[in-house]
Amino acid sequence: MLTAAPSTPELTAVQIIDRCCQDARQASTSLKRMSNTAKAEALRAAAKALRADTAEILAANARDCEAGAARGLTPALLDRLRLDPARLATIAESVDAVAALPDPVGEEIDRRTAPAGMTLRRVRVPIGVIGIIYESRPNVTIDAAALCVRSGNAVILRGGSEAMHSNRALHASFVRGLNGAGIGASAVQLVPTQDRDAVGAMLAASGGIDLIIPRGGKSLVARVQADARVPVLAHLDGICHSFVHAAADPDMAKAIVVNAKLRRTGICGAMETLLIDRDYPDAASLLAALADGGCEVRGDDMVLELEPRAVSASDEDWDTEYLDAIVSAAFVDGLDGALAHIARHSSGHTDAIITSDASAAARFQAEVDSAIVMVNASSQFADGGEFGLGAEIGIATGRLHARGPVALEGLTTYKWLVEGTGQVRA
Repeated sequence: MLTAAPSTPELTAVQIIDRCCQDARQASTSLKRMSNTAKAEALRAAAKALRADTAEILAANARDCEAGAARGLTPALLDRLRLDPARLATIAESVDAVAALPDPVGEEIDRRTAPAGMTLRRVRVPIGVIGIIYESRPNVTIDAAALCVRSGNAVILRGGSEAMHSNRALHASFVRGLNGAGIGASAVQLVPTQDRDAVGAMLAASGGIDLIIPRGGKSLVARVQADARVPVLAHLDGICHSFVHAAADPDMAKAIVVNAKLRRTGICGAMETLLIDRDYPDAASLLAALADGGCEVRGDDMVLELEPRAVSASDEDWDTEYLDAIVSAAFVDGLDGALAHIARHSSGHTDAIITSDASAAARFQAEVDSAIVMVNASSQFADGGEFGLGAEIGIATGRLHARGPVALEGLTTYKWLVEGTGQVRA
C-alpha cells in the first residue's frame, strides 16, 4: 500500500532541505559500499513495486491531470504530465534496463606510470548527492532515482506542483521496493513540501548537494543557472533543427520531418525549425505534410509562396522552442546557409541533416556544434533510452563534464589512485 509523503509543517523549507542533505550524505556513503549486484537487485525490486502499484499511481496521476486541465495547462504540458498503463509499464521497464547496465563505479579510465615510478590509475566514482529540480514530467522521478542509485549517488528530488500526487505515488512505490532490497529511504528523497523556498534552499546548498540538474521550462532552468551556488548540469532550450539537403530522398525527408515535429511536440528533442535547401525539388510536399498533420507553419516568403496555409515568421520565431504543433521554416542556400542559420539560432541540443550525400553529411556533423548531431534520423531519437543508456536524467548542452543524454557515466566523476614503492620527492 502506498503512503503519503510525510508532512513537516514545523520546519521551514531551508530546514527541510538541510535535513534532506544530511540524510542524503549518509546514504551516499552507504551506496558507495554497495556491490554492483546489490544495486541491480534493488532496482529490480523497485520496478516490481511500480508494477504492483499501477492502479494507485494512475489514480494519483488522474488527480494531477484533472487539476492541470482546470488550471489551463497546454495540451503539450498535459501530455508530459499524463501517465497511462503503457507509459507506466515503460517507466518500470526503464528501471529494469538501468539495472541491467554495467556499473560505471570503479571502472578504470586510465592507467599510466609516473616519471617517479608510481602507478597512476583513474577510476570512476559517484558524484555524491544529486539534486533534481523538475516540473511536470512525473517519469523524471523514476528515471532520476534509478540512474542515481545505479551510479551510487543519493538523490534529492523536487518535483513541480503540477505532478505532486503522481510524484508522491511513484516515489513511495520506488522506495518501498528499495527498502525491501536493503537500501534506505534516505538514498532517494522527495522534498515533502511545494514551498518555493525549497528550490532556493537547494540552489544554496553548497556542501550539501554536489550537483543540481534542472528539468523543465526556460524560466526554471534560467533561474537555476543564475542563482545556484552548486554546480549545474542543464540545457536551457531545445531549439532543434532539421535540414533537408538538396540530395535528400523525398520519401525519407517527408517521413523524418513529420516525425521530428509531430510525434510528440512537447519533448525537448522535437524539431522546432525546418531548413530546406533552395535546390531541394520537393519542398512543397514537405510543407504540405506538416500542415496536413495539424502543424502551424511559420515561414519566410518562399515558404508562404509554396504553402497557402503558412503564416509569416517573425524574427523571434527562429529562437523559439514551441513545444507545440508549430514549426518555423526557411529556405537556405545549401549547406553553407544551413550551417550559418544553425550557428546563429541553435540551442546546442540536437540538429539533423537529411541527405544522401556522404560528404555533406560528414561536413554537417563536423561543423555543427551541438550535443547531438544526426544524419538521416528524426531528432525525436534524442533520448537516453533510445541511445541504449537505459534512461536519462536530462540532456546537457554545455561543454564540460557531460554532454547529450546524461545517464550513468554522466553521474560519475573520477579520482586518481596512486601506488608507490616508497618514492619521495626531491
